[in-house]
Amino acid sequence: MGKLIRSKNKKIAGVCAGVAEHFGWNVRNVRLIWFILAILGVGSPVLFYLILWILMPNGSVARESYEERMNRRLGK
Repeated sequence: MGKLIRSKNKKIAGVCAGVAEHFGWNVRNVRLIWFILAILGVGSPVLFYLILWILMPNGSVARESYEERMNRRLGK
């Protein structure tokens, strides 16, 4: 696994997409889980998101995209 960085595939800051790409998860599922936790107020996910936004480096560095990684894994 590579370094955890913010993704260029972003809606707000690229944190959810960066986490999803790092672990090979579906970006939509990570965003949905974060949204549900934010609505329920479980563990202060908004604060956690802001902390990750500050700590995670920007994804503007050359990096294999999520789609490229999935295609490579599937042998396409």
